[in-house]
Amino acid sequence: MDLLDFEAQGLYFEEPEVDGVKEMIAMAAENYADGDAEQPLLKAYALAPESLNVLVALNRFYYYQHRLTDALAVTTKALSVIRPMVSFPENWRLLELAHITETPAELLTQVRLYLFTLKAIGFLNMRLENLDLSQAIFEKLVSLDSKDRIGAKGLLELVVKRKVDVNWRQHHVEG
Repeated sequence: MDLLDFEAQGLYFEEPEVDGVKEMIAMAAENYADGDAEQPLLKAYALAPESLNVLVALNRFYYYQHRLTDALAVTTKALSVIRPMVSFPENWRLLELAHITETPAELLTQVRLYLFTLKAIGFLNMRLENLDLSQAIFEKLVSLDSKDRIGAKGLLELVVKRKVDVNWRQHHVEG
């Protein structure tokens, strides 16, 4: 299945929000330069903890603040919100190509969102030096996406190279 051969439907940012959420996200954007963006985002999260708009905004905030552990927690939460929309297994390791190919066409936007979110989890784990987990995620994505539409192949190559570099350093420092 070509993950680009579909019409985008049901984009998360078009979903209606709980009253006050959009305003909190807008306030966070306005206050970012002053360093006062986190509180409005956390208020938005308290109002709508399963809103993908809120989770994406929090993820971006934490990522750009170099708070990668917080970004990973929020991204993992987003994956758990998206997963039931597409009826994928709870454990991403059990995801097979059939799950994707059997998904109704009207849910392919959510499938792509799930896969890109899983890729973000792999990337954050790579940045946090959780290289085995990161490699496993990228290997899973590459196995599901033969045309590399998600772009995990290059990241898999990077994480494998990083693991080789780490192992080389450990061997030469200890040896």
